[in-house]
Amino acid sequence: MKKEDFYFDLPPELIAQTPIKQRDHSRLMLLDRRTGKTGHLHFYELPKLLRPGDCLVLNDSRVLPARLYGKKETGGAVEVLLLVDRGNRMWECLTRPGRKAEPGTRLIFGDGELSAVVREVCEGGNRIIEFEYEGIFLEILERLGKMPLPPYIKEELKDSERYQTVYSREVGSAAAPTAGLHFTKELLKEIEDMGVSIAYITLHVGLGTFRPVKVENIEEHEMHAEYCIISPETADKINSTRRTGGRIIACGTTSCRTLESCSDDSGHVIARSGWTNIFIYPGYNFKCIDGLITNFHLPESTLIMLVSAFVGRENILNAYEEAKRERYRFFSFGDAMIII
Repeated sequence: MKKEDFYFDLPPELIAQTPIKQRDHSRLMLLDRRTGKTGHLHFYELPKLLRPGDCLVLNDSRVLPARLYGKKETGGAVEVLLLVDRGNRMWECLTRPGRKAEPGTRLIFGDGELSAVVREVCEGGNRIIEFEYEGIFLEILERLGKMPLPPYIKEELKDSERYQTVYSREVGSAAAPTAGLHFTKELLKEIEDMGVSIAYITLHVGLGTFRPVKVENIEEHEMHAEYCIISPETADKINSTRRTGGRIIACGTTSCRTLESCSDDSGHVIARSGWTNIFIYPGYNFKCIDGLITNFHLPESTLIMLVSAFVGRENILNAYEEAKRERYRFFSFGDAMIII
């Protein structure tokens, strides 16, 4: 298939720049996987679409305040975005301006509370940077780092917790698993009280999420790798749901990719941790999930290709056209869709 097969035109004013005041008051489009028919609700009405015995799978990864603004020891501003923890205080990073961050360059952040040395230039231009500090790195990041919002969000985020899910706990993402931003603790309790089990997986979202597909033939696209974890407890809960006839509802493309990476051909989920670079596009045979909660994605992105694989490209593009007519809000801080 061609990249252009997943293009749609989007008026810029429909790109949500700020989160809605109440998380679960975002709109929710219902898309029938079999017929392609749509319906319109609000997210707080999600329990109407779930059944006792279902299992809702959530990604509990928490976003790092991973954007650091500093200076070179020799002068000149520098911006560093943490991407992957390589261990031993080494991180793979994106730097701006990159051409001046050569190996050996020393960097200073804050009042010197955090410093670093560029150790290596990776293939593709990222840098391996070794950080120097005293104390706990995550606590220093909380003080000095900024939330790495997607490039299409131009407005400043006043409350950084609005770019975290209410159930986030495992720190490591460079971007939020945004389908989960609509949940409140009260809504989750209502869902559990009706007999739906909630299972947590972890996938640390990388900035590859926003990397455009540059090849015309999408099958030639190389997917970014992300680290994921499914615990034995979560695997047992999901497998038990399947045995008793319940549905597996993945919240977000990250949960979907994790479950599909860790399932055998029969849909049995295997507890594991490791890297996944699974690329799901039309023609993929889903093994595990029965439903998907998701936001509205960028044109020609790997994410719209994934949802097209689940419900059909024509159905998705038709639903997106309807969302535009109905003035839904798009992308990370936008409205939601459930496909069942």
